[in-house]
Order: sequence, then C-alpha cells, then structure tokens
Amino acid sequence: MTPSETLISVVIPAYNYAHLLPRALDSVLGQLADDVELIVVDDGSRDNTAEVLAGYVARHPQLRAIHQANAGAAAARNHGIREARGRYALLLDADDELLPEALATLLAVVRANPAVGMVLGAQLSVYPDGRERLRLPTPVPAASPRELARRYLLHKRISISHCCSLFRRDLLLERPYPEGLRSGEDIPVFAHLLVSAPVAVTDVPLARIYKHADSLRHNRDNEEEYALGMVREVFAGLPAECQPLRRRYTAQRYLSLFRAAQNAGDRAAAKRFYQQAVRLSPLQALRWSYLRKGLRFLVGG
Repeated sequence: MTPSETLISVVIPAYNYAHLLPRALDSVLGQLADDVELIVVDDGSRDNTAEVLAGYVARHPQLRAIHQANAGAAAARNHGIREARGRYALLLDADDELLPEALATLLAVVRANPAVGMVLGAQLSVYPDGRERLRLPTPVPAASPRELARRYLLHKRISISHCCSLFRRDLLLERPYPEGLRSGEDIPVFAHLLVSAPVAVTDVPLARIYKHADSLRHNRDNEEEYALGMVREVFAGLPAECQPLRRRYTAQRYLSLFRAAQNAGDRAAAKRFYQQAVRLSPLQALRWSYLRKGLRFLVGG
C-alpha cells in the first residue's frame, strides 16, 4: 500500500437530516487523515441538506458531495460505495457521530490485520431520554461459514451495526444492499461479509448511535411477502454450505412476524405465523422463549 492510497472511505447517506448532518460531518472532519476520505450521498432530500452540504464543501474541499434522486438508504449506500476509493468503507448514518479516536483506531486495526473483511467496534447507544449505554462488540470465533451464519441469523449471538463497523469495500461491491427492501436491508450484506473473510474486534467505542422511538415500530404492510423476500436476499449471498439453514431461517422470520402480530393484538395472524414456523422448523419454533407465547395461541384458539 502506497502512502497516498485511500484506506478508509467514510460514506454518509443523508435524507432530510439537515439539522443533524453537521454533527456527523464535524465528527469525521475532525479526524480525517491522508488515507481517509469522506463522501456524503444526498438521497433527494426535501429540506436544506443540499445547502448545508454546499457550505461544508466550500470550507472543506476534501469532502465529496453526491446528489441523487430519492431512492432510499440502500441505494444511497450503494452509490457511495461505488464512488469510494478506499479499501474499506465505514457507513455512518447522518443522525449519528463518530467518536474522536474512531478512525485512528480503525486504521491501526486494519494495518495490523490486513486480511480482515470486517472490523466490529464498541458503540455508545444514546436513548431519547439522554441515557447512554456502552455496547461492546460480540466475539466472532474462527469457524466455518455455516457456523457463523447459524450464530448470526438463527441465534443472534453476533451483532453487527453500521457506524461502529468497518467493511471491506470489494465485499460490499460483491453483495450490494438490496434496494427493494424497505428495512433490514443490512442483514443480507452483513451475513455475506461475515462468512467471506476474517473478522477483527476492538473494544474501543467508535460511534455514538442515537436511538429513536419510531425505530421500534413495525410496518405490517405486506409483511409475509416481505419476510420471504428477506430470506431470498439473505441466502442469495451465502455459499452452498449455508443453504441448509434456509428453512430454519424462514421459520425465524415467521417467528418475527408472530411477535409483531402479537404486539399488535392480531391474534389470528399471530397463531397462523407461529403454526407456520413450527411446520418449517420445530427446532427453531419450540425454543422456550417462543413456545411459552405460542402455546397461548395454539391452546386458546
């Protein structure tokens, strides 16, 4: 690697976050280095995001601003990744911020571990009431792709988040974000990254990630069709040895539908989704955390 080569590209997709974007930009600009670049993709914002970006570009010519018609966060991320020059990409949401030592920490990790495909760091989760909670990254064992996929998709023992993770850009180009998914579009990408190359972990907090009350809401429009589309996208990016997990993961998606229907008070849908999960994979559906809830619907009629 030559001294002038870009090692990390920070990509910020932005849509109608003009009031928060300066916080994200300042958190990156304060720690830029010769081998780090910053790209912002304005996803057709209808507020004054373009004006905010123009002001920053005038003061910081190293910032690259890209404007596109509104196409969603997945398309904005893909656009930024294609335009980037770095070996690695850090995808920072416009309403979050990097912590002061984040880029120096990540540069040190990838220089010490040049084969890694992903770096997972710690984060500070900030809640609407102002509380902050330190979340350390989950350990990632040296294991087969099938075992890693099982841990991530079925047992949720591996946690991956934007903002506090670094991804090898060639792997992101291999498996772009699915632009047809309205949420959860990161899961197929994260699964592909996880099984494709070694993972490094650092306990250094890299980002402050702001939690929003509306992020907990579940959109139930065409929910079953959407869940099955998620399964297709996830397994389209996984190798052959992971494909036997598909049925269990489909059951897991039905269990998520069951939980959402239960929370919405839709008893009939909850019962149907749980029964479908049992048919697909009793092993997945009969875990006690789901079974004790499912029994109320199966027995209660």
